[in-house]
Amino acid sequence: MIHMGSSDRPKEECGVCGIFGHEDAAKLTYFGLYALQHRGQESAGIVATDGTTVKQHKGMGLVSEVFSEENLQTLTGHITVGHVRYSTTGASNIVNAQPFIATHRGCTLAVAHNGNLVNIRSLRDELEKKGSIFQSTMDSEVVVHLLARCADLGLEAAVLDTFRQIKGAYSILLLATDKLIAVRDPNGFRPLCLGRLNNGGYIVASETCALDLVEAQYLRDIEPGEILIIGQHGLKSLHLEPKQPKSYCIFEHVYFARPDSDIFGINVYQSRKRMGEILARECKIDADFVMPFPDSGNYAAIGYSQASGIPLEMGVIRNHYVGRTFIQPTQSMRDFSVRIKLNPIRSFLQGKRVIIMEDSIIRGTTARSRVRSLRAAGIKEVHMVISCPPTKFPCYYGIDFPTGGELIANKKSVEEIRSHLGLDTLYYLSLDGLVEATGYPADHFCKACFDGHYPVAPDKGFHKLALGCNSPSLSDCIK
Repeated sequence: MIHMGSSDRPKEECGVCGIFGHEDAAKLTYFGLYALQHRGQESAGIVATDGTTVKQHKGMGLVSEVFSEENLQTLTGHITVGHVRYSTTGASNIVNAQPFIATHRGCTLAVAHNGNLVNIRSLRDELEKKGSIFQSTMDSEVVVHLLARCADLGLEAAVLDTFRQIKGAYSILLLATDKLIAVRDPNGFRPLCLGRLNNGGYIVASETCALDLVEAQYLRDIEPGEILIIGQHGLKSLHLEPKQPKSYCIFEHVYFARPDSDIFGINVYQSRKRMGEILARECKIDADFVMPFPDSGNYAAIGYSQASGIPLEMGVIRNHYVGRTFIQPTQSMRDFSVRIKLNPIRSFLQGKRVIIMEDSIIRGTTARSRVRSLRAAGIKEVHMVISCPPTKFPCYYGIDFPTGGELIANKKSVEEIRSHLGLDTLYYLSLDGLVEATGYPADHFCKACFDGHYPVAPDKGFHKLALGCNSPSLSDCIK
């Protein structure tokens, strides 16, 4: 099941964090997940082991809502895996909250997964024919069943055999009785890094900001196709063969990752600033100032301002105390969800020519409401610049984009989008400019959401509802 939220923002995927060799492993994992909260706000969970018993706690909600001092104290042990989730596959409920835990022949395993398996349909069908019974709709559970099938081979061989059968995007942590295992897919779609704790133990996490919070030393990224086994005798690396071309998700730098993280060896803050600098070179606009909608366009706006010489202003104020609300606005309050978060400074904006910086436009509904609020504040001209190319195609690798037909750039030209949003001008960063901002070659990245070229073809019919084309078959959509 694909969860397509109503929000106009691309949804975060998931975040994982694991600790090996620390007496306060659960608390360190809690803080690691806290740093990764931006990657998923639906559910959170931690599994811990002391080498004999395995304990878990998970629930729906934010990390601070799911965990307390009391339940963290019950998670005793020196090895942990933790997870924050947004449902890219599997319904949003407690059954699908991770880490997923299972016991087979007296051996307990826990799995925390970031990404999407694109051959899940064929794998699950085959496992069910052989008698496997699934408890959830998560693709992560497939990993557990495959490992169980190979259990007689021993843990290392079982892990190798399992991930040879899996296709797609995955940065996975496995907790065994006495080991923490990190696995990254051969294309390296999703980030995963390794750090050293102050006491000599290890941390593995989706982003380096989690390492910073627990004062761990960054050692390196888990390599694409690497299986890193952390045990009492240290680190051991295995590798999936054959090697595949790198396909790093470039949208991590556009939107998902925290700006204080280094992703794929690149600092996110600096790459976002460069996106703005390159936009200033590609599209020159005469305006009074450049302004982001907090917080999505902040860093590209800094780069645009510095490169163009146009002043940077904060003409819209964000309410930082907006929590979850179950009170829905009425039809007459249709823009309330936008206005509750951001409020323009009317006296400052009136009569101004303004460049708005945004990181992306997905459906266009939020951008249209924001432009309407700026017009109502008396702005003379509204120009918008986007720090990535038009998002035209759905993602199969762990990002919850809407269906292709719901992506505004899938249906409309740039000029049509400009008119629809009520803008004076609209410019997108070129794909070459986006790649340049990272400092890496273009062939290091997956750019499928922009160009429709998918590095790993999904099973026929995979996420059929997410296909953004009129063709009857999947092969016609995958280029």
